[in-house]
Amino acid sequence: MSAHQYSLRHAIRHALLAGATSTLMITGAVGQTVPVDGGTIEEIVITGSRIRANEFDAPTPTVAVSAAALEQGGVTNLAEFLRNQPALVGSQDSVQTTGDFIGSNGLNLLDLRNLGSERTLVLVDGRRHVAQLPETASVDTNTIPTELIERIDVVTGGVSAVYGADAVSGVVNFVMKRDFEGVVTTAQYGSGQGGAPQDWRLGLTAGSNFADGRGNIAVAIEHTSEGRLLARDRSYLRGTNYWQIAINPDRDPNDPTSPGYIPLNDLRFFDTARGGAVDIDLDGFPDILPDGSPHEVPRFVPDYYSQGGTGTPTADYMSHLRTQTDTSIASLFTHYDLNDGATLFAEAKYVYGRAVGYDQPTFDYDLFLEPDNAYLTPGLIQQATAAQGGVFDGVVVLRDNFDLGVRGERNARETFRSVVGIEGDFGNGHHYEVSYVYGQTDVSATSLNNRYNDRFLAALDAVIDPATGQAACRSNLDPASLGTGPFSFTPGASSGCLPLNILGEGVGDPAAIDWIMTDSRRRSRLTQNVVNAFISGPIPGIELPAGPIDAVVGVEWRRETSRTNPPLEDQADFTFGNVILPTAGSFDVKEAFAEVRVPLLSGVPMAEQLQLTGAVRGSDYSTVGSTTTWNAGLLWAPIRDISFRGTVAESVRAPNIAELFDPQSQTFAPIQDPCTPTRVGQGTTYREANCVALLTALGIDPATYIDPNTAYVSGLGRGNETLSEETARSYTYGVVLRPRFARGLAISVDYYDINIKEAISTASAQTVVNNCVDQPSMDNVFCDSITRGANGGVNAFIVQPENVASFRTRGIDFNINYAINPADWGVDANIGTFGLALVGNHLDRLTNIPTPGAQQIDERETAYAPKWQGSADVVWYFGGLTAQYGYNYSSETSRFSWLRRNADPYIAAPQYIDYKAMQTHDVSVSFDVSNELRFYVGVRNLTDERPDFSTNYPVSPVGRFYYGGVKMGFGTNL
Repeated sequence: MSAHQYSLRHAIRHALLAGATSTLMITGAVGQTVPVDGGTIEEIVITGSRIRANEFDAPTPTVAVSAAALEQGGVTNLAEFLRNQPALVGSQDSVQTTGDFIGSNGLNLLDLRNLGSERTLVLVDGRRHVAQLPETASVDTNTIPTELIERIDVVTGGVSAVYGADAVSGVVNFVMKRDFEGVVTTAQYGSGQGGAPQDWRLGLTAGSNFADGRGNIAVAIEHTSEGRLLARDRSYLRGTNYWQIAINPDRDPNDPTSPGYIPLNDLRFFDTARGGAVDIDLDGFPDILPDGSPHEVPRFVPDYYSQGGTGTPTADYMSHLRTQTDTSIASLFTHYDLNDGATLFAEAKYVYGRAVGYDQPTFDYDLFLEPDNAYLTPGLIQQATAAQGGVFDGVVVLRDNFDLGVRGERNARETFRSVVGIEGDFGNGHHYEVSYVYGQTDVSATSLNNRYNDRFLAALDAVIDPATGQAACRSNLDPASLGTGPFSFTPGASSGCLPLNILGEGVGDPAAIDWIMTDSRRRSRLTQNVVNAFISGPIPGIELPAGPIDAVVGVEWRRETSRTNPPLEDQADFTFGNVILPTAGSFDVKEAFAEVRVPLLSGVPMAEQLQLTGAVRGSDYSTVGSTTTWNAGLLWAPIRDISFRGTVAESVRAPNIAELFDPQSQTFAPIQDPCTPTRVGQGTTYREANCVALLTALGIDPATYIDPNTAYVSGLGRGNETLSEETARSYTYGVVLRPRFARGLAISVDYYDINIKEAISTASAQTVVNNCVDQPSMDNVFCDSITRGANGGVNAFIVQPENVASFRTRGIDFNINYAINPADWGVDANIGTFGLALVGNHLDRLTNIPTPGAQQIDERETAYAPKWQGSADVVWYFGGLTAQYGYNYSSETSRFSWLRRNADPYIAAPQYIDYKAMQTHDVSVSFDVSNELRFYVGVRNLTDERPDFSTNYPVSPVGRFYYGGVKMGFGTNL
């Protein structure tokens, strides 16, 4: 092997390593392959098609992220790593899902083009993977063993015709290593600033050939731990150091330039306290604390806060910023060549994941204590009697119950996945494959510190037992005092009820607290069965001057099931959490598909290459019936140095099990009433008139209306079995430059446009309430979904998915990769090789229309949808040393919706109206002591950038993060 080939091999392997973003693209002129170790780079199956091709010679834009990039970046969380790819910026890693205690706590879900994880298809070796979020198709990237990844293909175009539903916005395909020989071990440890969080990963992979090389078997074991991060671990989130963007309490209504929102610290809930705030005059607002001192609200901050005072600090409600997540994966891969044309293959994987996180305590705004309550002090009774005009009728306590235990969720997820099949080559370049995939996920989701409401109220109603002179539950002495039930216990002397004192923090009897609190467990099971068979290769008997016509034909059958059994106490509405009912649903789909690649011209003037591609898939769903998807593409290279590509595709997504079959269950949502004077001007031109008519009809003065809701509003959520499929039309047009004068340089620029019609959308409760009054008429589906009480406040709502929305996104992706060998430029000195990589996006549009006739909502330049985003990496490889620098950037994004900004140009001062641009720097160094031993260290977010008046945006609260590791091979080179 020549020195030139040796350097180029290492340039290809190492030059595009990225701590956060880099890609590995094998480059060369059209029709060429790059020599590596005296051989050539073979054509591979690119994720955008089942027809074998080089990725630059396919019309669908594809970005491939290398395994080396993952290692150099010190990856323990794939979603966190991939979120730096512009197309995946909206993905959710462990930080984003922390506190989402409805089954997704600790999950890591990919989201292409900000169109939702439900429209992003995640594959492993081109095959589907069972989901981890019940009733969906969402795959947790924690279930993908990092040690076995060869590369990650990100295809950003509609490829439903190739892989079926859910690929509306594209595909992320994890391509795994094969034919492993020897033993490789990996150990890595990392820590954030100040020692939190702490992450580590251990991996062992071993493989061997057998039967004289006709077979191979490999096993891999990997354990990853992502440590928890608490709010108190970050000084800027503690107590008065926690600054938030809040409503300006001193805004001058007569000054149009007075900002509506300003930064404030020491924000507190004005009407609650950790030990209880007591309303002694029964007017709905607290007056004193349990010790008799005044409950202070020195500066009221609409709608629910005070700055300073004695209320509960909002900072106290921040617990986990990142969930503790532990994942263990055991994998097995094997194959055996029966003969030259048939290979049996099989794989099996078991994943056990555990995530534990905490969020907030229970809270109450209307705890009534009877006049004879055993814990009312003489001083408190005296103050209340005076406030009530000399007659004492009891008091109301408003409280944040931290001393009863902070609520959280502990999720245990077990995933089993197996693949068996046979494949082989026959004839003149033909290939076949038949495979069966079975996947199963079992989820045990435990709600920690859930509260029995009936037991809590029974313990709260404490009186003096005349027989003992001690405090006792009234229901123990008089079971009929609770009414008729039903109850989670049997009232009476043997009920187990113990009296509870809530007048002060930490004064309650621990035994009484144990009786009213519980850990509630719900269990879910998801299964997936997929049978797939296809044949690929040239069409016999047809040979065009430019080459054979390649085609793929195949069939597929898939069945998905999901069922969830909530705990009986949640089903019976005994607890503080939602009323949750059992869910069960399934569907199956039968499909036939075909692909074709037609080489029209090759090696002629103005057509070094010209080819057409196409695909079609017909599907028959047990739920929505028949659908058809298709795509067509064109690749034209007038000369070897430049090629133009384009695709048009029509994709569909059938509704998932949750969207179809979820039963009507209770849900809660915080609702900020759009009809309050502070918000009535922040909507469409219709909002103010609609709010005036609505409130006037209830006998309420719109000018003085105060939203009576200070907490979550109870509502209902349900599925919709009448849903149909959604349809998307997508276009991509691009150019690829690979100039001969710059060996190793590849530049691609691609325009994309995705338009989804009749999209399945479940509007949030807040969206429903806003849209009710933001329409030209209040005779609309949104107003039909909410009710208001006599006080004007929203007191109930219903949310369900509908085929009513449309989504549109378009933009430009650009990618530059340059593997530089100084020898190509005549440099004789041994200075190593270099790699440059730049991947970026300009987002031109991201809009949605929630229902036909509604006003378009512009989401471009809002959180997670920056106008500009890019990542650049520079890598130097010299001998066994690899040094990398990465820069990640995303432009400013609006802190407020554009609807609100347009309605109120001075909603905030210029320096606060946007989130600051994200700019982070990553560095890493690795050193190969030998072919079998490598050490590496690195720092992510070198300058310790912080969120901008937020807990996790535009950068993670993890901040600066140090990591290091060692990788050893035995009997194999790394």
